[in-house]
Amino acid sequence: MTASAPTLALVPAMALIPASWFEMGCATGQDNERPVHGVWVDAFQIALRQVTNADYAGFLAETSTPAPPFWTDPNFCDPQQPVVAVSWFDSVAYCEWLAARTGQPFRLPTEAEWERAARGGVEQKLYPWGDVEQKLYPWGDTLPQDLPDYAARCLRWATGPERVGLAAPNPFGIFNLCDNVHEWCSDWFAADYYAQSPERNPPGPEQGERRSSRGGSWRHHIKMSRCAARSSIPPQFQYADYGFRVAADVVRVY
Repeated sequence: MTASAPTLALVPAMALIPASWFEMGCATGQDNERPVHGVWVDAFQIALRQVTNADYAGFLAETSTPAPPFWTDPNFCDPQQPVVAVSWFDSVAYCEWLAARTGQPFRLPTEAEWERAARGGVEQKLYPWGDVEQKLYPWGDTLPQDLPDYAARCLRWATGPERVGLAAPNPFGIFNLCDNVHEWCSDWFAADYYAQSPERNPPGPEQGERRSSRGGSWRHHIKMSRCAARSSIPPQFQYADYGFRVAADVVRVY
């Protein structure tokens, strides 16, 4: 084994998302998803999978960071399940550790980057797989009843998240976008941000009380979220259905 092998092993598989304009938000969603607006996002990379317990174990071992709640709970401790109950601060610390260990600019994705990746290059579809026949609920979320594996996945989600990467990826090759666990984003959250968001690489508000998150949750009645659906909690909270995936800038070599 070469000296560089342990560092290389830490680098997750990443999708390269090309720079592009896309339509962010949803006209039929919740108020905080409107108005639908054009956003330019520079090229970036995002992990194909959510950060797992196996990934996070290395961070804990090297930093002496306390393990998150549920770390030894049999419903949450499979090495290939996403790590859960990490606060926003924990997820940022992991990104900083990974960046220092690998020399690559890992960080959390912005909300705009996350939605751009989730849409898979397809404009204004409700889900990464497109539009499906749905049962509409009063609060604006939808249940994709006709997905072939939905019932089986709900059984796997009975007491915790499923192992990452079990279902089909989206068109960019990314797994578990819009399901399994909520994923922390870098932004502060503001319900009215879209009305004042800059057109290019919106970073979110400068301050706030809650951090943004995206994606569905194993423990909710509606377990798969729409691409545009937004959520948020205070950054110190540690919930059993909150995890994260890493993103990174594209490093240009001249």
